[in-house]
Amino acid sequence: MQLIVISGLSGSGKSIALTVLEDNGYYCVDNLPANLLPEVTVYLKQSGHERVAVSIDARSFETLHLLPQRLADLRQQKMDIHLLFLDTKTDTLLKRFSETRRRHPLSDNQSTLPECIEMEREMLREIHDLANRIDTSDLSASSLRAWIRDFIGLEPGRLTLLFQSFGFKHGIPLDSDMVFDVRCLPNPHYEALLRPLTGKDRAVIEYMDANSSVNRMFEDIRRFVDDWLPCFIRDNRNYLTVAIGCTGGRHRSVYFVERLARYFTENNQVLVRHRELNA
Repeated sequence: MQLIVISGLSGSGKSIALTVLEDNGYYCVDNLPANLLPEVTVYLKQSGHERVAVSIDARSFETLHLLPQRLADLRQQKMDIHLLFLDTKTDTLLKRFSETRRRHPLSDNQSTLPECIEMEREMLREIHDLANRIDTSDLSASSLRAWIRDFIGLEPGRLTLLFQSFGFKHGIPLDSDMVFDVRCLPNPHYEALLRPLTGKDRAVIEYMDANSSVNRMFEDIRRFVDDWLPCFIRDNRNYLTVAIGCTGGRHRSVYFVERLARYFTENNQVLVRHRELNA
């Protein structure tokens, strides 16, 4: 049986993720107390369910601290388990709660909404560090759905190398493990014919390929990831997110992510995300 555990901050998009999984044939359970995970998993397995997704988060804060050990116990039973954590910037969460007028699950009429969000973030920190993370701060609902579908299509038991482009002016993605800055390189944005294009377009690719500094930067980043990737594999990591940033996140960083993904796809399981392109 495959088990996907969804966790993350309130307002980060967990309900969207769970809906996508349900639409793709998963038996879904929302707001499951962590201490009940083994019993529910065994029951569903005996009932013939081969793909199960559960949401466990701060709404069940009394037993949340038990989740890492419960997951470790289930993995010892050779179960295929994926832990997915949805993260979001605090200012984005404040806006979402304001728009929906929802009450935060940790609200006690004494703490402010920002204080509740920070309490929840601290409460979930151990789970955050164990999981594959998606920063939903700047994602549309349709983009999040697409990323979840990519996630469930991964081959189990292999480390997934995720390359993500972003623009520094919009902030560094919360889900980054490695961050590389390519803003020092020539910027296609200042070329009138290239400005409307992206790093996926042939004209931009040829412009970048022709610059020796670009190729040297690519080789340095490629070599660094190549050299250290075995260490992450030996550490039993399931996911490694490499974020490449330029100013706007549309030209240089996209070019680098696409080029790195082509190189590493030959021997690794690779995903690509372009945050500012919402793709």
